Amino acid sequence: MMLNFKYILSFIIVGSFISLQSCTDLSVNPTDSIVKEGGSAGFIPGDPDELLNSSYKDFAAFTDQNNMYALGTHTSDEMIPPTRGVDWGDNGVWRTLHAHNWDATHTSVLGAWNSLHGNAYKTNEIIASGPDAQQEAEAKFLRAFFTYHAMDFFGQVPFREVTEGPDVDPKVLTRSEAYDFIKSDLESAIANLPSTGPSATNSRASKASAYFLLAKLHLNAGVYKAADPAGPYTFDVADMNKVIEYVDLIKAEGYDLDSDYFNIFTANPSPEIILTSAEGSAQNRWMMTLHYSQNPSGWNGFTTLADFYSKFEDGDSRKSQDPKLDGSEFGGIGKGFLAGQQYDNDGNILIDTRSQAPLIFTPDVPLAGAATEKGIRAIKYHPADAGEYIFMRYGSAHLMKAEAIYRGGTSDKSALDMINELRTIRGANTISSIDDNSLLDELGRETYWEGYRRTDQIRFGTFTNEWSFKTVTDANRVLFPIPSTALASNPNLEQNAGY
Repeated sequence: MMLNFKYILSFIIVGSFISLQSCTDLSVNPTDSIVKEGGSAGFIPGDPDELLNSSYKDFAAFTDQNNMYALGTHTSDEMIPPTRGVDWGDNGVWRTLHAHNWDATHTSVLGAWNSLHGNAYKTNEIIASGPDAQQEAEAKFLRAFFTYHAMDFFGQVPFREVTEGPDVDPKVLTRSEAYDFIKSDLESAIANLPSTGPSATNSRASKASAYFLLAKLHLNAGVYKAADPAGPYTFDVADMNKVIEYVDLIKAEGYDLDSDYFNIFTANPSPEIILTSAEGSAQNRWMMTLHYSQNPSGWNGFTTLADFYSKFEDGDSRKSQDPKLDGSEFGGIGKGFLAGQQYDNDGNILIDTRSQAPLIFTPDVPLAGAATEKGIRAIKYHPADAGEYIFMRYGSAHLMKAEAIYRGGTSDKSALDMINELRTIRGANTISSIDDNSLLDELGRETYWEGYRRTDQIRFGTFTNEWSFKTVTDANRVLFPIPSTALASNPNLEQNAGY
């Protein structure tokens, strides 16, 4: 059993971290990769099935509100982390992300780096432990999944073979090399991955999940293959056609749009659900935003920005779903954006226990010094019926295909037809034309708070724009810095430009 061996750090020196606490624990995983004493160059093969199960447990890190989720969402135009008195101050770690003032010592940057590379290394161990064909395919998918996020966030990716000891400095893949590595892993895995149709508990790799990640990879190829990470970006028609091909393959596996938007995020069956996590919980997604006075009592944290909320028209089912107000547990909580007067489970006006005034969520919210009621909240996973945490769903795939057509890909449908098909199902008015701005807005309306807004903004060239409380427009912010501790331990790493 591999658990009997001593774990040591191999290519990153990580000191002790202060655990930041506000309304919740912001813990980080202090390992980047591991080697084990004994065997050839420190590696002893383990049980592939046990190792694979352990690797799936690493999905839990994505359900936290910190690290990967924070880097992908707080840095975007869809979420703000207001400080309310001393609440959510945390030495400025949240405000720094929103304002684009992070540096190489930021705890979320380091936490994401450690988690992603440590998880990717574990998949190398599976592949080196004599797995059967499906186990190896699943391990390759998981390696591609973790490496994709590392490439997206940091540009360069250190890689260590399991036969290399801690005295060997890991080689470093460029962004382009990492792209090719991820693509190769996914393409070689597909044949031995199972065909799994839609399920509320799709928590293992499948052909559809590999198709989804390949589509995402090709959609962003212009970014990941660019000579300059900040662009300009060129989107090759061949890549766009691959996006269309892979989304069509997903649909052939039985996936489609759900006519009930918020059903997607429940434990009920949905035709959209491609990949979920059986580990961790969606609970953080409502606790991080709900007010102290609501039931359940949340951490009164994150809200959306007024400009983002204004992108939604009335009647769009994605905007909100009214609370039940029928006396049932959690019946006072709606879904989607929670704006205006809030109510208890029986429909009585809810009172802010701190100000003793009616609890009314308003869109005007400052980054610092916010009153407890400021800011419109958003929840997709509801405490009454939340399902497993979702990584991939068909609504995102549908929009990837629409964008690929918009960027020159060939299909029997137009991009406008694809957008209007989605908008009709969601109860929004059809539109007569699309451009970059309207397409990015549609992506925001469909996938808000799901963790990928930063990647979309970079692809559309808006990530370095100004928006509320964010005035930094430095081009280098499209990549995060390599953590200082990683640079100190691996001379093959070079700090990203501008840091």
